[in-house]
This record gives sequence, C-alpha cells and structure tokens, in this order.
Amino acid sequence: MNFKPAHLLEAFNGSEGHEQGERIKRISVSQQIQESLRSRIISLELHPGLGLSRGEIAKHYGVSQTPVRDAMMKLEEEGLLTIYPQSKTEVSKIDVDQARETQFLRLSLELEITRKLALEKASGSTATARKILSLQEKALSDGLLDAFAALDKQFHLSLFQSAGVANLHALVESRSGHIDRLRNLNLPDPGKASNILKYHRLILDSIEQGDARACDEAVRAHLSGTLEKVEQIVARNPEYF
Repeated sequence: MNFKPAHLLEAFNGSEGHEQGERIKRISVSQQIQESLRSRIISLELHPGLGLSRGEIAKHYGVSQTPVRDAMMKLEEEGLLTIYPQSKTEVSKIDVDQARETQFLRLSLELEITRKLALEKASGSTATARKILSLQEKALSDGLLDAFAALDKQFHLSLFQSAGVANLHALVESRSGHIDRLRNLNLPDPGKASNILKYHRLILDSIEQGDARACDEAVRAHLSGTLEKVEQIVARNPEYF
C-alpha cells in the first residue's frame, strides 16, 4: 500500500483552501521526520518488528542524526517504536489492548459529537463530510485504498471540526498508531471499504435528519468493525503481534 493519493487529496484540500487562503505549515525537521516515519509505520511500509538504523534514516532524509533521534523518541512515546539503549530500535508490534483503549476513547467522543450535530441540525455542518465521502467513493471505485484511508481520516476530522472540538481529534490521533495499523490490515478484506461508506452515509443522513438515536447506532456499528475481526487479523499476521 504505497500509493500516494495526491490527486484526490489535492482536490479536497484545494476546494477548501482557496476560500480561506493558503496556510503554510511551519514545523521543525524532527517533526517532519516524525510525521513521515509515523505515516510509514501506520501504512505498514515499516512493518512491526523491523529494525531501524538511526544512521540509515538520517541518510535517507539527508539530515544529521540529531533530529532523527528526537523523532524516534517521540514515536517511542506514542508506542510505535521500541528503543533499546545502546542496542537497537524496532518498530513496535501491534498492541491489541492499546488499540481497544484508543477505540473506547474515539467511540466516546464521536458518539457525543454526532449527537451534538444531530440535535443542533446546524446548516452546513455535514457539507465538508459530504465532499469527502464523494472522494472516498471515487477512491474505492478506482481501487486506491491508500487514498481511501487518508480520506477516511479527513471525514472524521471534519465532524470534530463541525462540532468545534478539532483539538480532540489530534488527541485521538496521537494514540491511534496501533488501531490504525489494525485497520490497514483489515481494509483490503472483501466488503470492508464498502461497509465503511455505508456507515458514513448513515451517519451523515442521521445528522441531517436530526436523528440522534440513529447516529448513535451508526457510529457504534461503524467503529466496532475492525476490533470484531481482530482474531482473524492476528491469525493472518501473527508476526505483527
């Protein structure tokens, strides 16, 4: 899963950005490396158990080892790397218990967010999510699962933003490394992506209709899918756990 979903994501980001003005993201070199490594770990390009060399990574990014060390320490705090002092650094195995914990947090937040949006029935609160859903449908029809997964994150972020709690999405993301890797192992399974689209539609329909109960049911069903399949996922990929 190495496809970079540029054209779909640029289509979305471009349509949102021209009205608001272009935003320049200023982050340190170590943060850039952290984000890049995190993305490669989540996508399973850097698979669980893989040994990483600080020197080789520094050479890959064309930097000194100092920002690489700082990035690795941050990733260790997230639980995505295991650093053995004076020995080695490995991509952490997937921790199912930690994935369940993060899912509990995410479910709790998204139930409240969608309930809030449904009860308020705020005009335009689902407009961005609807645009993203259309792009997800296009990504799936083109067989672009990387684009689909990236847009999935944008879909959920848009709901947090509509509810005025975007910073809480960043909190969830900082703890999502293990559950995200589980999802990426589950996403290619037959019917999984179509099922995601089905629940995204149900969530938006329920919000627009002001039906908080239907929102609750759709969110619970949507967010439970991967963990319901965890035994099969582990059985297929025992070396990752």
